[in-house]
Amino acid sequence: MTVFAVEYVYAANSTETRNEVRPAHREWLAGLAEDSVLLASGPYGDGAGALLIFKATDEAALNSILKQDPFAGAGVIAGTRITEWSPIIGMLAGISA
Repeated sequence: MTVFAVEYVYAANSTETRNEVRPAHREWLAGLAEDSVLLASGPYGDGAGALLIFKATDEAALNSILKQDPFAGAGVIAGTRITEWSPIIGMLAGISA
């Protein structure tokens, strides 16, 4: 498995929609965390986006997962940056090994 850092950039003026969809988004995330697919997630302090850490076989599989996010369906994600990541030190170290 590979670890990926996923950065969401939220669409401008999407706060109201995000607030409406957030419960479904968090329920979706909780299910992925239970399945050990999502390792960590949370919004940035400025509210402009979020960081999510996933474990997936490859980027294509990760993209399939991300399409299921209720935030994606609601159109509140303006941009996504996906980066393969190799945690070396700390709680997530060795996960991609």
